[in-house]
Amino acid sequence: MYRRSVKISLILVYLVIIAGAVVRMTGSGMGCPDWPKCFGYYIPPTEVSELEFQPNREYKEGQVIIVDETLKVAASTFTTKEEYKPSNWVNYEKHDYSIFNPTHTWVEYINRLFGALAGLAVLIMAFLSIKKFRFRKRIPILSWICVFLMGFQAWLGATVVYSVLAPAKITIHMVMALVIVAVLLYLLSISAEKRTNQYKTKSFQILLGLAVILTLIQVVMGTQVRQFVDEQIRSLGYDSRDMWLEDPNITFYIHRSFSILVLLLNLFLWWKNRKLNLNLSKINTVIILILLEVATGVAMYNFDFPFLSQPMHLVIASILFGYQFYLLMESNYATEKI
Repeated sequence: MYRRSVKISLILVYLVIIAGAVVRMTGSGMGCPDWPKCFGYYIPPTEVSELEFQPNREYKEGQVIIVDETLKVAASTFTTKEEYKPSNWVNYEKHDYSIFNPTHTWVEYINRLFGALAGLAVLIMAFLSIKKFRFRKRIPILSWICVFLMGFQAWLGATVVYSVLAPAKITIHMVMALVIVAVLLYLLSISAEKRTNQYKTKSFQILLGLAVILTLIQVVMGTQVRQFVDEQIRSLGYDSRDMWLEDPNITFYIHRSFSILVLLLNLFLWWKNRKLNLNLSKINTVIILILLEVATGVAMYNFDFPFLSQPMHLVIASILFGYQFYLLMESNYATEKI
């Protein structure tokens, strides 16, 4: 049951990453300008009229309306009169973003629902880990650390919203998601009944570890490139896709060139794996993921960001990181019975 809960948690965390990629693709990061609620509601509005002042309506404390392009928060639970009374409301102080787009709101809201579901799964996993404390203390300790990391990730999500999508905070938010993936994969590895060291040489293990680090660096740089694209969208408009990367910054060129290094290192690992007469299927999967990653990157640059190319690029990179990390975990353990 414990290992099954780890797998479920891992799948749900990846669903959050996918949902986050869709949020980024659609520009829905500010779809819910507050946190953890959305415009002060547990279930967000679907029409702008729901966020306009309405006479003779009961407002709950914390609910939000938009007045003169600013967010106003109900100071307490009360019923409105015929006219708007400023003393019943306070300004929302985290930021001054007050645009309502129902599509953006619900895309971001679904992302948060996946996050809450993943957090619940991780919490259940942590409770199931308690019975393993006598046999392998690392498992419950790391399981509860994972609960803390999920809470920290939720807080990071809130700071991203409060900062109106500050680039550095978005990058940290993405990296933290991959850290959680790594912890879950490590728990999946050490909780296995049998663990087999398929990679006999220390040099292979070191190169595999370097490949994981390079993939993480590539993801971080990709996040920065995406931030540049976001700025171009705000400046040029969503319909000017052919101009988004017309004059890219230096990070784009480093990111593009770095992909060659990532591919060459993993091809070398494939060759070394073949030379050691080991099973090539897992390394083949890594190469396929890298080629798909390169293909989506080429498509974005040369074909003006085809539909779904951006989230696919990010999701494939996240899967590649997770897959490489799990291979690294396999490479560090000899066969043993837990």
